[in-house]
Amino acid sequence: MVGLPLAEMVLRKTGTGLDNAAALVQHLGLVVALFGAVAAERHGHLATLGSDFGASLAGPRVMQVLGKGGAALICGVLAWAAAQFVQAERQGAMVLAYGLPVWWVQASLPAGFALLGLQLAAHCFGPGPWRRVLAPLIPLAGALAAAWGEGQALPWIPALGVLMVLLVMGTPIFAVLGGLAVALFWSEGLPLASVPLSHYQITVNPSLPALPLFTLAGLLLARTDAAQRVGRCLTATFGAGPLGTVLAVALLCSAFTAFTGGSGVTILALGGLLLPLLMQSGYPERKGIGLVTSASALGVLLAPSVPMILVAILVKVPIRDMFLAGLLPALVMVASLLFFGGFWRLGRRGEAPAVPASFPQRPPLGAALWAAKWELAAPVVALSAMLGGWATPTEAAALTAAYALLTTVGIHRELDARALGRCLGDCAQIIGGVMLILGMALALTNFLVDAGIPDLAVEQVPQWLPNRYAFLVALCAFLCVAAALMEIYAAIVVLVPLLLPLAQHYGLDPLHFGILFLAAMEAGFLCPPAGMNVYFAAALFKKPLPYVAKAVGPALMAIFLGTVLLALLPPLATALPHWMAG
Repeated sequence: MVGLPLAEMVLRKTGTGLDNAAALVQHLGLVVALFGAVAAERHGHLATLGSDFGASLAGPRVMQVLGKGGAALICGVLAWAAAQFVQAERQGAMVLAYGLPVWWVQASLPAGFALLGLQLAAHCFGPGPWRRVLAPLIPLAGALAAAWGEGQALPWIPALGVLMVLLVMGTPIFAVLGGLAVALFWSEGLPLASVPLSHYQITVNPSLPALPLFTLAGLLLARTDAAQRVGRCLTATFGAGPLGTVLAVALLCSAFTAFTGGSGVTILALGGLLLPLLMQSGYPERKGIGLVTSASALGVLLAPSVPMILVAILVKVPIRDMFLAGLLPALVMVASLLFFGGFWRLGRRGEAPAVPASFPQRPPLGAALWAAKWELAAPVVALSAMLGGWATPTEAAALTAAYALLTTVGIHRELDARALGRCLGDCAQIIGGVMLILGMALALTNFLVDAGIPDLAVEQVPQWLPNRYAFLVALCAFLCVAAALMEIYAAIVVLVPLLLPLAQHYGLDPLHFGILFLAAMEAGFLCPPAGMNVYFAAALFKKPLPYVAKAVGPALMAIFLGTVLLALLPPLATALPHWMAG
């Protein structure tokens, strides 16, 4: 996926090119995502909302059987529906490139869902020879149920109740979303092939290959000493005292999340480094944990954030415009966190730091900049390629991944072949899990759009919110609550298409709406049950969950206030991209 866009970018300058290179990359992404999801399930990395609550209700073993078994059954339904979709596409006899039929690649859809179903079903049985015999029966039952129910109008409300139970029991989010989409399509007697069709459509979207490529670049940098070099650079710029260290930590966590695509990755990669640095400068431990945990959520507004790319696709604006629109709001959110959240202050009056303040020596700025030159140039490579107009978003992402590979492996020599293989595998697992959620969420969204939900909202909401400002405040409050209850990628794919027509009715620019949505989603990283940052921080810093939740409490209010500020001042989001467009 890295080589094809780069080859196309070079060959285009010579007046030649690869046959349908963009489509080849998109369909390669489909295969990588599906089998990456299979690997993610094998390693226990598929996102769930299951908790100790489910285990306390039914016991760990029953929770595992219900959660995994329910997911396996749904995968069987999806595999059958995907097979119907591939059969229909096969009759079209479309060619991808170089004589390769498209349906050959699309066949990875039923194969991927079937493998997922088998792996999930295997968790329902103990080790033994009967496991291989019994496990396939669960997804097979799902496939038979799909074949029986095809074309029938079945009630969806009982299915919703079952899915809520499965969600509590730890069923992966993608399976719950997919099961709900299947139930809704079933309720109208519509073809179930529409569900895998939605997954296929979003996976082969022309801009989607940028997601795994930017994620790979971020993971390559995360597995090296890049963060330490950039951290020394920021410390040299802002000083080694408490205030300078706080600002450096906030900026570093935000930038790192933008590249890695996951704030949890930032906490795990940098938390052990940054908390001692804060405490050494005289910062209280609890506030330090709160700062690292909450600042790691702010990177979604910075290029090349994966959620930012996804929102740009859904609101139908150029990705480079969305990247530009996020620059000033990202700074506003960092400032809001530090000032409204109280993280700029060392602590309450009389509150002693966790350790005696012992400021480290401020490193020379020139030496720090020189040491971090390759890392500091990474965002320049990504943005200049797109803003200069000589690379598409996918090609810019491939160039950034190749640049990260060159600097980490070739220049710094911090990754060997084994570490590089782990980065590639982790990237495939991350993207596989994300794309499963996106595909199932899009199927659900397509049903709701076809049912006229956005049109109904445009008719009804203005009766309750008569002016733009009332709508903006209500939108910010709704999104912050939704962020706490929904996984971010599912929230983006489900809510953006539903809310965009309503926002446009009130005169919001799509860029402004997209930035508001992302700013509000930052709160979701900090608020259970969907906010995973507090879980990561509690595990890393070995603190009780209520301790971490209390530490990030001020950040939640700060993020909401920052979102309201962005809502009331649209030029913060729209001025820069409009100015660059002339």
